[in-house]
Formats: sequence, structure tokens, C-alpha cells
Amino acid sequence: MTSWKKLFCTVCVAALATTVLVGCGGGAKKNAAEADEIVIGASFELTGGVANYGKSTLSGVKMAVDEYNKAGGINGKKIRLVESDNKSEPSEAGNSVTKLINQDHAVAIIGPATSGCVAASSQIATDAKIPLMAPVATAENITVKDGKTKDFIFRACFIDPFQGQVMAEFANKTLKVKNVAILYDASSEYSKGLTAVFTENLEKNGGKVVASEAFLAKDVDFKAALTKIKATNPEAIYIPAYYEEVAKIIKQAREVGLDCPLIGSDGWDSPKLAEIAGAAALDRTYFCSAYSAQDQEPSVQAFIKNYKAMFNAEPDNFAIHGYDAAIIVLEAIKRGGTTDGTLLAAEMAKTKDLQVATGKVSYDEKHNPIASAVVIELKDGVQTFKEKISL
Repeated sequence: MTSWKKLFCTVCVAALATTVLVGCGGGAKKNAAEADEIVIGASFELTGGVANYGKSTLSGVKMAVDEYNKAGGINGKKIRLVESDNKSEPSEAGNSVTKLINQDHAVAIIGPATSGCVAASSQIATDAKIPLMAPVATAENITVKDGKTKDFIFRACFIDPFQGQVMAEFANKTLKVKNVAILYDASSEYSKGLTAVFTENLEKNGGKVVASEAFLAKDVDFKAALTKIKATNPEAIYIPAYYEEVAKIIKQAREVGLDCPLIGSDGWDSPKLAEIAGAAALDRTYFCSAYSAQDQEPSVQAFIKNYKAMFNAEPDNFAIHGYDAAIIVLEAIKRGGTTDGTLLAAEMAKTKDLQVATGKVSYDEKHNPIASAVVIELKDGVQTFKEKISL
């Protein structure tokens, strides 16, 4: 072989070896502390049954990241938000979070939105020692396992037992009803958990569950269950479920002649509710939320103003909690001066009196924020602030 051919082969082999090393990470990839940017992963339901939740929550996250970057980032580093669609499926949520951690090298994960998708992702984040912030997942066991707080899992919203108690209190003291029927989603831990807490607290207040009927996610015909409920003559019906099924249930409840108040959970919160159910059917319906645009808290009104300027749309409960979730994570990185997962999780747990859009937030020992709740009434299909409840 001639000398120039030998030299050419040597260069090719060296180049190939370098490519392999870079592709496999062979010391060429900077770790998070050395990188010139901070990568935050966002796993959300961008398609599928609850895509409205995921898209709205992600918009709040984007807004917070945009604000930090415009202010110079964190400690001189820009924040890069990497989005991943979990398709509203728990199995896909696990894949989504795995990709964000292993391929995109996210130092923290924000999302998913629903409790089921968070539950499917939490062990993956824990094994990788990467903090996962659930903006709107309300199931109690999200941050706790076997009575022990999960070191790397946090949330930015109230928990299901709290909103179950709130709506039982609302039924008793505001609506002054005692005989209540329940229609719940037997395929959803969120719905089953809320049903149990609501039932317990309703009965503590002297109320009675006169009927309890179940459905499954993606069902479209609820008239058989509603007809059974109607036969018990309930004073109200509690429907702790997500908007796609709830909207159809409300519409069909009115069609079978159930004119009593219908009450529910934060899963109702979507513009699609009025689109599907129709404005007239929503009269005398109420749901629990952590946010109302009519709340005159200065931080809430500032968030609304800035959100409208950025997206030309009205923010909902999911958007404001996506924003809050991002602020909690980014402030912990800033305070602690670290992107090490273990140190960052410890710093997040120390969060106390941090100003976010919904107010000031502190964490309890189970990584749950200390919060209040609002009850939203739908009048002519429009969300209206009814009252604020603290327990």
C-alpha cells in the first residue's frame, strides 16, 4: 500500500473511532453541570384523550421558561425546554420520560399532566435520580409509596383527598343536599380515589350516597346508568372524572330529566365541556379547581395579563399550574446552584413561601403544596367564581 493510502486509512479509522465515541458518549458529552445550557424535559399529553390538559399545562411551562430566558437564564445559562408527547397513555408516558432522561439529558422533568401518566413515569425518574414535577396530578399516591415520601417526585397542585373533602363540604353547606348519587370512572384511579374521599366526608356530614354507578373511559352512552340514578331521586350527582366523558354525561343527564345540581372535580376544567355538553345543560353544575380568573390576587391577575400577551388566549387551571410547576423547579436550580438530581430534589423539598402565580407556595413533608381551593359554577356555559374553601 502506498504511503498516501496508508495515511488516508489511518485518518478514516481515527475519524470513525471518534464518531463511535461521540455517539456512545465516550467522554465527549458534557455533564449537566458543565453544559452551557440547562435542559428541562416536558412530558405531556399532546395528543390522545386528554390532549387539552397536556397542551394547556405545557403552555404555562413555556411561559415560565421564556420569562427566565429573557431575564438571562439561570446563573448565566439558558434553559432549553425539550417537549415529548406521551399520547395520553401511561405506557407511552414511561417511554417519553425515559427518552427525556437518557437521550435529551434533562436535569428535571415537568409533567405529565394526569395522575395515571405520572404514576407510570415516577419510578423511571426515581431510578435515574431525576426530579419529576407533576403540575396537575392530584392522586394522593403520586408522591408517597407505602407511607414514605418519594424523594424525587413533587406536585404543584392540591391532592385528590383535599378536593374530595372540598366538594363534600360544598354539597353540605352551600347546596345543603344530603342524598347524593355518584357516577364515577372505574378505569381511573383519580376517579375512584375522589369517590372514596367524597363518600367518607359526605357521610361524616350526615349525608347519604343513594346510588353509585360506574363507567369506563371512552364510554359514550351513559343513559342506562343515569336512568338507574334517576330512580333514586338524588338531590345532586357527584361526577369525579375527565371532561370528555363528563360533558357527555351532563348532556345525557339533562336529556333523561335529571335537573338536580351536578358537581365534580378539576378534571372538568376544559373549554370542551361547554362545546360538547351545550351551555344550557351546564346550568347548576359546579366543580372544584385551584384557580379562577376572577380571583383578584395580584399574582393571578399578572399571570393572566402576561399569558394573554404571549398566547392570545385565556389561561385555565392547567396553564397556571404548569407555570407554577416550572417556577418551583427553576427557582430550586437557581437557589441551589446545582443540576445534580439528588441535590436539586432536596432543594425543591425546601421550597417555602415561594411566590408563584397562584400565590405563595410551601411544601409539606409529602411534597404536596399547602393550598386552598375554589368552586367554579358554570352559568350559560361560562365559568364563574362561586366561592373559595379552605379546610
